[in-house]
Amino acid sequence: MKDQLIKAARMHAEGELERAKTNILVYMNHSVGIGEHSDIVEAIQEELDKMAMATDRIDMLNKHFAEPIEIRVV
Repeated sequence: MKDQLIKAARMHAEGELERAKTNILVYMNHSVGIGEHSDIVEAIQEELDKMAMATDRIDMLNKHFAEPIEIRVV
């Protein structure tokens, strides 16, 4: 059960990381079509904060609860 919980927490954090990264790429490549964000830089900073939080969670899981698995940010 412990391994399954760690796996679920890691996968959730990895999903959050990829979601935030994808949002940043959309802001950078298609900013004209994003009407709800008038301040693109602020929106990107918010997504970077989400990436940092997800990365921290993965690091804590690796450090305290399981064998390390590299974070794959491409």
